[in-house]
Amino acid sequence: MTPLSRRAFATAGLSLLVAGCAGQGAGQQDTAASSSRTGGTAAGAESPVGADGMPPRRSRSGSADSARALGRSVPVRLEIPAIGVDTPVMRLGLAADGTVQVPPVTADDRAGWYRHSPTPGQVGPSVILGHVTVGAHGDGVFRDLARLHRGDRIVARREDGSSARFAVTVVRTVAKADFPADDVYGDVGRPELRLITCGGPRSGDEYRDNVIVFAALSPTTP
Repeated sequence: MTPLSRRAFATAGLSLLVAGCAGQGAGQQDTAASSSRTGGTAAGAESPVGADGMPPRRSRSGSADSARALGRSVPVRLEIPAIGVDTPVMRLGLAADGTVQVPPVTADDRAGWYRHSPTPGQVGPSVILGHVTVGAHGDGVFRDLARLHRGDRIVARREDGSSARFAVTVVRTVAKADFPADDVYGDVGRPELRLITCGGPRSGDEYRDNVIVFAALSPTTP
């Protein structure tokens, strides 16, 4: 990842999706709040974490059972059968203040891939953002993200016609003030995926926490 991308994520870590998840609507994800201050897994998640509450760190060289990486091809659709997600994927860049953009708040809510991260299936962490609520429009595309469990399947359909298939490894809910930027965008030696939205208690138009899903490319890809 480029120095620009790293700086953008480091800055965005404290404010990621604060405005983007604000607004009135259902899907407040209060059930995920119990672990937000400790860095544990989200409610119902089964994935192991280390003694420090962080997901297991990956070797830069990957592991023997890692799936073979794919070439570069941008994602055009994301499917998460366990929570009923089937959404087009738009491309996101950097906002004027240098933070990561979020998808627009619209009735036809979509997920967004951060274009300075690897494409799904490439080595490294591919990052996709989505809303938990979209103002007066109600629920966002990632409204049930915290309900995912270890092993749940995620499929990223790619522009070249191929698919990158992932399995959830860890689901975490963390306070936005403690956003784990290094775990989200730090170098890893295999293809991985990060899905991010807001969660936890809501105060006015803002959510306190972020829900982060970590997933690894499945050996069954493509």
